[in-house]
Amino acid sequence: MSGHSKFANIKHKKEKNDAKKGKIFTIIGREIVVAVKEGGPDPANNSKLRDVIAKAKANNMPNDTIDRGIKKAAGDADASNYEYVTYEGYGPNGIAIIVDALTDNKNRTAANVRSAFTKGNGNIGTPGCVSFMFDKKGQIIISKEECGMDSDDLMMMALDAGAEDFSEEEDSYEVITDPDEFSSVREALEKENIPMASAEVTMIPQNWVELTDETAVKNLQRTLDLLEDDDDVQYVYHNWAE
Repeated sequence: MSGHSKFANIKHKKEKNDAKKGKIFTIIGREIVVAVKEGGPDPANNSKLRDVIAKAKANNMPNDTIDRGIKKAAGDADASNYEYVTYEGYGPNGIAIIVDALTDNKNRTAANVRSAFTKGNGNIGTPGCVSFMFDKKGQIIISKEECGMDSDDLMMMALDAGAEDFSEEEDSYEVITDPDEFSSVREALEKENIPMASAEVTMIPQNWVELTDETAVKNLQRTLDLLEDDDDVQYVYHNWAE
């Protein structure tokens, strides 16, 4: 990413998330509900739930909170009917933004997302207007500091497990997978006790855009902050080279 350290970005994101731990736990809690509803409460038979549990642990969610969430989702037939919805649009200077939300009220979410774009001088576009500029991939980030394995051995392990690509950064390794292979690659690394700073299916921009205009930066940051503060918004992807 244009000379940026991916691990530094992950740590930066984590620090921001630490300040908003309630938000990240809410996000994961909703994902647990959806995963349990779709595939049942047993992680052994539900790969989606296994992935969400791994994400919960990476974000230091306590085990009893995870277990409670699974039990509640399994036992509550009237649990909120969350559904995934995606919005696409443009920030200042044509910065591409994708917003993934999980909501029980699509009208509320749509209004809030539109407002966030408008307040930052951006605009919502039609479905597909920017997603073609991103690749949907599984992405696993491993901190060098926490992983003592030789990089060649780690690369061979990841590729043997089905990874598409492996790259070495200054302070981290990045493993890229096809979305359908993500669970099996993540589980293969987990079995070998490889510590993962981040493991998720994400949208990776094909190109990054620099912003030099101060007003544009402020406007874009405003949109991103408003989206991040919205309880319905799960993830925000963009191609701004911060």
